[in-house]
Amino acid sequence: MFSFIWFLLIGLAAGWLAGRILRGRGFGLIANLVIGVVGSFLGGVVFGLLGFRSYGLIAELIVAVVGAILLIFIAGLIKKR
Repeated sequence: MFSFIWFLLIGLAAGWLAGRILRGRGFGLIANLVIGVVGSFLGGVVFGLLGFRSYGLIAELIVAVVGAILLIFIAGLIKKR
């Protein structure tokens, strides 16, 4: 249960950071937070497939931010269509 709460908190932080990094390309605060939670999962999957493991809070946050940026980018491509 505690790890799930950490997952959500890291995902929320990742969504906020991704929105800041991709100024103007995000979907608003609430959507970016939701995308951050989903993106943190996506980042873990992508980094896992590449053979990388994250140990520690900073590494998990980096993986989550990369996943959120990737998801915002993909969602932006779909939104343009």
